Amino acid sequence: MIRHKSALKRVRSSERKRIRNRQFRSRAGTHIKEARASMDSGDLEAARGEVLLATKMLDKAANKGILHPKNVARRKSRLMKRLAALEAPAR
Repeated sequence: MIRHKSALKRVRSSERKRIRNRQFRSRAGTHIKEARASMDSGDLEAARGEVLLATKMLDKAANKGILHPKNVARRKSRLMKRLAALEAPAR
């Protein structure tokens, strides 16, 4: 059982951070999912917009230290690669 005041404070602050981090991860994941869905449907304009939102959310999570920068780079790269493949036949 925790007895020190500093340890109790650490538990409280960790819980606050966990909730905040979960919100950012969830938002990023939701936008990635929507981007993939719009790419699967073939709607190019919607896909561009969703990819832009997803990259914005991923960058925000990386800047706050919630996701690792290389993890974010990998996810963004995969989204961009998929979008480029979708745009290639349209040209």
